[in-house]
Amino acid sequence: MNSILSVGLLLVIGFFGGLIARKFKLPTISGYIIIGMCLSLFHVIPKELINGDLNIIVEISLGIIGYLVGGTLNFGIIKRYGKQIILITFTQLMGAWILVTVLLAFLTPLIIKLDIPHPSFYQTYLPLAIIIGAISCATAPAATIAVIREYKASGPLTNTLLAVVVLDDALCIMAYALGLNIAKILTGDFGSIPWYKIVIHPILDITGSIILGTVLGFGMVYLIRFADTQKRLLVIIFGMILLCVGTAKTFNISNILANMVMGFVVTNRTKPNENAFEVIDDIDDVVFAMFFTLAGANFDLGVMKSAGILSLLIVVGRCSGKYVGARIGATISNAPSVIKKYLGFGLLPKAGVTVGLALLAKQHLTFSGTKIGNIVLSAILASVIINELIAPPLTKYALIKSGEASSEER
Repeated sequence: MNSILSVGLLLVIGFFGGLIARKFKLPTISGYIIIGMCLSLFHVIPKELINGDLNIIVEISLGIIGYLVGGTLNFGIIKRYGKQIILITFTQLMGAWILVTVLLAFLTPLIIKLDIPHPSFYQTYLPLAIIIGAISCATAPAATIAVIREYKASGPLTNTLLAVVVLDDALCIMAYALGLNIAKILTGDFGSIPWYKIVIHPILDITGSIILGTVLGFGMVYLIRFADTQKRLLVIIFGMILLCVGTAKTFNISNILANMVMGFVVTNRTKPNENAFEVIDDIDDVVFAMFFTLAGANFDLGVMKSAGILSLLIVVGRCSGKYVGARIGATISNAPSVIKKYLGFGLLPKAGVTVGLALLAKQHLTFSGTKIGNIVLSAILASVIINELIAPPLTKYALIKSGEASSEER
């Protein structure tokens, strides 16, 4: 097995998974994910490739997805829905954080016994719950935008959903930094955590991503005028997305946030007839097939066995918190009833940012010399797998019930 053969398998086998999913009236990406899980169970693609050479698929796909999400945020939408977007983003984030924290703080002692003599609740289980709660705030835009594009959805719910998803990841990074600080205060021996990693690093990450996306966005606006055909326009746009992905990787900043900002700049500085986003339609099926089939191939049965119950608590707490929090924010901001009823169903996917923060937490989670980072990472990875299965159908449900999905695609 080699990387090129693996990509071919992801595309061809993923394609048939998508067809089967449509037969059962599921979103196509659900089929990609399930068929990817089958590839993992039968060890068709080695884990070394999935975690190594094939990572480039993840990085490029997230760049394209970030660009598409940013392209939905024009100033007209922000002016119209700005108040409710900010309120809903905050309330759904806090809802997930608080509910996951409470559930894990009081139920984890019944599930996991830490190898610590006389563990104190305030020095072990509570800080652990706070950190997992903060990590659980993140919402992955990839699945959301894939379902939206598949069902050609548009309207107030779709616009609000995409805007909340964009802001949520940036706020989640800040929430994680705050949660890590609180945990450090609660525990006397939380490990040596440099302050620049806790406070300055997230700020630099977000600021650097915004600057990079802004600069490349204006650069793309200038270059688009030289594209006299759709094919040449695709070359410029795809090239700029890759440039943004590679530069973000070089400076170790957020690829997806930088591309979101770039898409935001382009959509507000170009004319509708310049097709700076429609041209991606020619390649988005290829991107989604590779990305979500590969996401399913990351499935690890061992992880599910070791952290199954804890991951279920995370899923229940996060989904309930997101839904209730979104409903509260929509009510306070006097949002339309369709947003109150269905927005929460579109905020459930999670992946990239969640896993990244879990890996960072694993490096620092030490209590009285006992390393529990593996427990946290396993539980979060297992919860991501569960979310990948339940979130796309629920997003489809929200778009159809709201009447914003195209009648031809239902």
